[in-house]
Amino acid sequence: MATGTVPASFTGLKGRDSSIGFAKSMDFVRVCDLKRFKSGRTRISVIRNSNPGSDIAELKPASEGSPLLVPRQKYCESIHKTVRRKTRTVMVGNVAIGSEHPIRIQTMTTTDTKDVAATVEQVMRIADKGADLVRITVQGKKEADACFDIKNTLVQKNYNIPLVADIHFAPSVALRVAECFDKIRVNPGNFADRRAQFEKLEYTEDDYQKELEHIEQVFTPLVEKCKKYGRAMRIGTNHGSLSDRIMSYYGDSPRGMVESAFEFARICQKLDYHNFLFSMKASNPVIMVQAYRLLVAEMYVQGWDYPLHLGVTEAGEGEDGRMKSAIGIGTLLQDGLGDTIRVSLTEAPEEEIDPCRRLANLGMRAADLQQGVAPFEEKHRHYFDFQRRSGQLPMQKEGEEVDYRGVLHRDGSVLMSVSLNQLKTPELLYKSLAAKLVVGMPFKDLATVDSILLRQLPPVDDNDSRLALKRLIDVSMGVITPLSEQLTKPLPNAIVLVNSKELSTGAYKLLPEGTRLVVSVRGDEPYEVLDILKGIDATMLLHDLPFSEDKVSRVHAARRLFEYLGDNSLNFPVIHHIQFPSGIHRDDLVIAAGTNAGALLVDGLGDGLLLEAPDKDFDFLRNTSFNLLQGCRMRNTKTEYVSCPSCGRTLFDLQEISAQIREKTSHLPGVSIAIMGCIVNGPGEMADADFGYVGGAPGKIDLYVGKTVVKRAIEMEHATDALIQLIKDHGRWVDPPAEE
Repeated sequence: MATGTVPASFTGLKGRDSSIGFAKSMDFVRVCDLKRFKSGRTRISVIRNSNPGSDIAELKPASEGSPLLVPRQKYCESIHKTVRRKTRTVMVGNVAIGSEHPIRIQTMTTTDTKDVAATVEQVMRIADKGADLVRITVQGKKEADACFDIKNTLVQKNYNIPLVADIHFAPSVALRVAECFDKIRVNPGNFADRRAQFEKLEYTEDDYQKELEHIEQVFTPLVEKCKKYGRAMRIGTNHGSLSDRIMSYYGDSPRGMVESAFEFARICQKLDYHNFLFSMKASNPVIMVQAYRLLVAEMYVQGWDYPLHLGVTEAGEGEDGRMKSAIGIGTLLQDGLGDTIRVSLTEAPEEEIDPCRRLANLGMRAADLQQGVAPFEEKHRHYFDFQRRSGQLPMQKEGEEVDYRGVLHRDGSVLMSVSLNQLKTPELLYKSLAAKLVVGMPFKDLATVDSILLRQLPPVDDNDSRLALKRLIDVSMGVITPLSEQLTKPLPNAIVLVNSKELSTGAYKLLPEGTRLVVSVRGDEPYEVLDILKGIDATMLLHDLPFSEDKVSRVHAARRLFEYLGDNSLNFPVIHHIQFPSGIHRDDLVIAAGTNAGALLVDGLGDGLLLEAPDKDFDFLRNTSFNLLQGCRMRNTKTEYVSCPSCGRTLFDLQEISAQIREKTSHLPGVSIAIMGCIVNGPGEMADADFGYVGGAPGKIDLYVGKTVVKRAIEMEHATDALIQLIKDHGRWVDPPAEE
């Protein structure tokens, strides 16, 4: 259905307060070819005045081909530069959170909360590392009682870091701990609702209203106590723990996450309590970004200014976890969203602080400099649902003997920069360019580099190096060379890199007819400079901005470039090219790549990556590139792990077990495994996993297939083998490659 407009004042079908469009009081319009929910609710579209002063709201399909029209909504302060969204200040103890303050960093303890001494020691280590807040799980009355001792002991030791109570399933415990901790985190999915059983239930309007009244009855005492004691609150929705009621109406979706949080926020507002903030966490960065954007878009409509806590939950460990967090958190920071952040890693909590600080610094710098580009109109990007903008991949031309279709990968390409020295050891290079073949695994799932960039060609008489390049080209790997090199030391069948100046001067015309071109563009050029692309048959574009640029934002320049390409029906594949300086810290490289390229790929903008860093290991850069594509759900080249960061609820040593499982299963591209310390978010987050390993009781493990538990209470020492057998039973196992 095409985009259209209708009068914003049109009155159609009246909806209840918590409608599909979230807003408390508004009108709806029916859409043709209406479908009905199982509950009998009509599928409807909110018509809202998204442009004050106008009586017309622009509508567009909710997703490609969808019969549901939705209004285009503002979700950030600016689409062409990083401007922090203006929020109120929320006080958590002596720490102020909001747009007038630095982005605050935090983590969560992993000790048994009842062990006061161990918890105090861990909090002190976290504080010494520079965290602004620390969260502690509080499951029951014994843990709540221990919180008073924890707080008092810390004060006696001159530690005044604000403490946050993490509450699930226990309103009475929240009331108790609110008397001593500075902030209460509540999960709308399980604070007052029944635990999600993933059943499709029937809810009439009366049933739904009764549930809302029950939530208000249970939640109101906590709000009143937080007002009385001056406590803050986080209304923290998790993708993995939505209630059955929300699931039945909205599905396991970002929209359901937002609606779940808004039900609690409206109660806070009704009671004139405003010292709270929101979070919308998911283990999938794409879903996480969509949920936060939907939340903020609705807050703009409502005129709300509550701050945001950002995080990718169950991100995992090592560079995997840092990359997922950079994609999700970094994307939102580039849009000026986020006031406090946590990088959730399956590591010691104090180890989360450094990558958290690096991300916060990156976001603060972008906002302080207001990095961006000149204003441009944006019509093509999808803010709230993933729509891949896939460039037209190069095809073999008639009469050619070599099949060049392997130059780019349809799901997302990885290009690598190769030096002459690396070229002189071809056997090592071949092993680095392609992952070991796993018998039975489709070639498309292998971590194979698609093309290489060679900035300097070997001399024509260097037979060994030239032979190595020919072998690469013969197996359909693209070899990209600079124009100056190709003109002086031509390599047959190479793809030639040119910039806009070389195009405008016509220097590229000295190349043999039919030579493939890769064009390097910044994205912030005047449109008349980009117009030269209209007359070029390019194999791909490299989006390339110097890493040292202060004022120009890679993200916004690329968005501007994609708008230009869309407006002019130019369907070139676009590769995000980032050249890092020597000496950059590995974590800074991972975080910058995840933020700058991930912020585009989560919107479907781009077809691959080329990361360069002269002093970084080749394998590290290749793995970082594939991790980024996998984190953005573009190309699956290795086992995907959803691994929680551990907390006081965890029933086993997550770091040890996670390492054990990874060692035995890391060779299974296309398989997703969740490793969860307890059942709070476990079954829900496994909506994004094929198999689950979940702590069900001390020393006992439950195994899941998707959301369904298939084996319970397995002894810990047998659980990993049982998981492997489960994978085999479902036909997803292949034997690991033999050691060389």
